[in-house]
Amino acid sequence: MIYEIKNERLTVSADTEGGQLRSIRDNEGREYLWQGDPAIWKESAPNLFPYIARMTDKSYTYEGKTYRMEIHGFLKYMELELVKCEGDTMVMALESSEETRSLYPFEFRVELEYRLTRSALEITYRVINKDDKTMYFGIGGHPGFNVPLEEGHEFTDYYLDFGGESAPLRVGMSEDCFVTGEDQPYPLRDGRFLDLRHDLFDDDAIILKGMPRAVTLGCAAGNKEIRVEFPDMPYLGVWHKPKMIAPYVCIEPWTSLPSRKGVVEALETQENLISLEQGGTYENNWSITVADASRE
Repeated sequence: MIYEIKNERLTVSADTEGGQLRSIRDNEGREYLWQGDPAIWKESAPNLFPYIARMTDKSYTYEGKTYRMEIHGFLKYMELELVKCEGDTMVMALESSEETRSLYPFEFRVELEYRLTRSALEITYRVINKDDKTMYFGIGGHPGFNVPLEEGHEFTDYYLDFGGESAPLRVGMSEDCFVTGEDQPYPLRDGRFLDLRHDLFDDDAIILKGMPRAVTLGCAAGNKEIRVEFPDMPYLGVWHKPKMIAPYVCIEPWTSLPSRKGVVEALETQENLISLEQGGTYENNWSITVADASRE
């Protein structure tokens, strides 16, 4: 079921199926979030937990036992409980169950909190370890944004602006989207801009690390822009459906990476996963801000 929050500047809706955002509209009615065309990409902003992207053979091991998991984990397929939906704040939650334990052998609670503050949607991922052992997981976002944001512009007029000179690395990925360990420098125009073209994604996502933890989707002649800030996410995926003229781009802040090529990962030893001690609570805060374009 879809629920809505709003303030004087934004109206946001989210679905109890996966806690997925379904709409981000300004007070003029302009829609910023991709609306999930099944002919291109049917989703709009899935939440990724407890694993991000692909596992070799769709499998991992924990304490020597093999488990199976689909791409991006299971949270996006689950029906969440609506905990709160009042004014500018919405909270949804998922508790571990017999179904989740067959995929992921831990007792947990995951909460997704959406809160509007002026022109920003503040997002909190909260994971509570209810087990008597350490949990290992990845978590992240996958929001897609309409491009162009306004009429009169084209996809190729837009760029991602990292806000200052930086030298990110592109995470080395195989043709079938697994980590190779062969990271390479990813030069940006003027040290800060990633110019959008549809063929950027012919080989699937661009995954960056070592970049600033904020990026702005904008257009030199545009009046609207979207800023995504992710202070506690070390990886950023940039994507749209490969080999398509798709009118959106996903800006995906992640805490962890896919499996290594040819390796069925052991959950307790994969180096980029979060480790949460028994009884512990993990929080990760990031945000999406809709703004008038700045001119520097």
